[in-house]
Amino acid sequence: MEKTASKETARKRRHRRVRKRVVGTSQRPRLNVFRSLKHIYAQVIDDTRGHTLAAASTLDPELGDKIKELTKTEQAKLVGELLAKRTLERGVKKVAFDRGGYKYHGRVKSLAEAAREEGLEF
Repeated sequence: MEKTASKETARKRRHRRVRKRVVGTSQRPRLNVFRSLKHIYAQVIDDTRGHTLAAASTLDPELGDKIKELTKTEQAKLVGELLAKRTLERGVKKVAFDRGGYKYHGRVKSLAEAAREEGLEF
């Protein structure tokens, strides 16, 4: 088996294990993170209704040229700030953090800390 395939299946297994416990409600939606090799995506989801309340990524036009010269960790920080602003505009202050099976380290940690600094509670 390829190393990358086994890493991805292990991440998906960890994510399923986390998702058994982390459920987004309308009072406390789930902040989900997906990390690819080039980009990072985050969205706030109400699982009871099946709706995405807010989303942000490094591909977001609002970030545009700001992220071109930055490292991926710094880009994740900007995504976290943008997501927090969009979530707070919707009137949501508390979220349940779903790291998506990734380690709470590097880009995922940077995104989470930036969202906390902007006012999200989790």
